[in-house]
Amino acid sequence: MNRPIQLLLVLVVPFLAACDGIPLHLGAAQGPSSSAAAKPAAATPAPAAVSEAPAMAGVPATPVASAPTTLEAGSVIAPLVERRETLTATGYAVISVQNHRNPAQQRLLAIRAAKLDAYRALTEQVYGLKVEANATVADMVVQNDTFRSRVEGVIFGATLVSITPAGDDTYEVTLTLDRPVVQDLRSLYLSHMIAKAR
Repeated sequence: MNRPIQLLLVLVVPFLAACDGIPLHLGAAQGPSSSAAAKPAAATPAPAAVSEAPAMAGVPATPVASAPTTLEAGSVIAPLVERRETLTATGYAVISVQNHRNPAQQRLLAIRAAKLDAYRALTEQVYGLKVEANATVADMVVQNDTFRSRVEGVIFGATLVSITPAGDDTYEVTLTLDRPVVQDLRSLYLSHMIAKAR
């Protein structure tokens, strides 16, 4: 592994560990009773700057506290996948193209192929997809344009939701993966990559 990737891994892991405790949604506006109970003591530092949010039709303007820079950065970096309780992936496979003469065996092979396709889709959601693209232009005309994608990772703890026929010649398999398992998988993957880089 080259030096820039090693440095990136060394910087990313502590940052992810620091962002783990950052809430995704800042607290809602508090009522008068809770704000009176939560008044700061004289020794505490001054609160964050408060600005008036613009009033909408029929809704009075409410003060909005500006969040610290670290919270803003953490909420921007937090991917959409972290806000969902489960990841869902669906895989498909065609029955008639399976390499067997027995129709029943073809159906079983199609179910297995669809399940592996769903696992690949889950892996893409957990670890991301590496995409390589090459384009060649000559005389302002595209001569060659190619894309290559690659996904690598380990998936465990996935739940099989359904195996259903989709049309006359296709099977559809749906898998789900809970968010705590996704976080464990990413932590294990990053620690493995760091150990491999040393």
